[in-house]
Amino acid sequence: MRHVHVGRFRIPITSAWLVPALLTGGLVVVVSAAAAAAIETQTVGSFGKGLWWAISLVTTVGFVGEPPETVAGAVLSALLMVLGFLLLAMVSASLAALFVREEERPHDEREEDLARELLETLRRVEERLDVLERDLLGRVLPSEERTSDPGQG
Repeated sequence: MRHVHVGRFRIPITSAWLVPALLTGGLVVVVSAAAAAAIETQTVGSFGKGLWWAISLVTTVGFVGEPPETVAGAVLSALLMVLGFLLLAMVSASLAALFVREEERPHDEREEDLARELLETLRRVEERLDVLERDLLGRVLPSEERTSDPGQG
């Protein structure tokens, strides 16, 4: 299986999308915090409170404090809730896949060992077959030469 290296970690290509997704999610939280501070001046009011508000929505905690008063704030809140649900699902699926992969590793190693052993056995069988063919040809050819030679009776 191919891997992507991120720092000290090897991430299987099947879950390589997780890191960009988490980074994108973090960026969306920061942008949403700024947007919430600008849109919801009565309930959020500052970037710090907006960041707290966005993080609480993304982590599926819900509203911390007052719910939004504007339509734009409500739409932004709904999007953050959906984003939080999706990120939670992606992280959970990736962790589950890592555990499954760790359990499958010994099985995969046993299969690779078995494949190497079978190939080695096949190579030995081919070598023995070559020896037998040479031996058989060595026995057949001289007897044919004797029977086809008219000088011998």
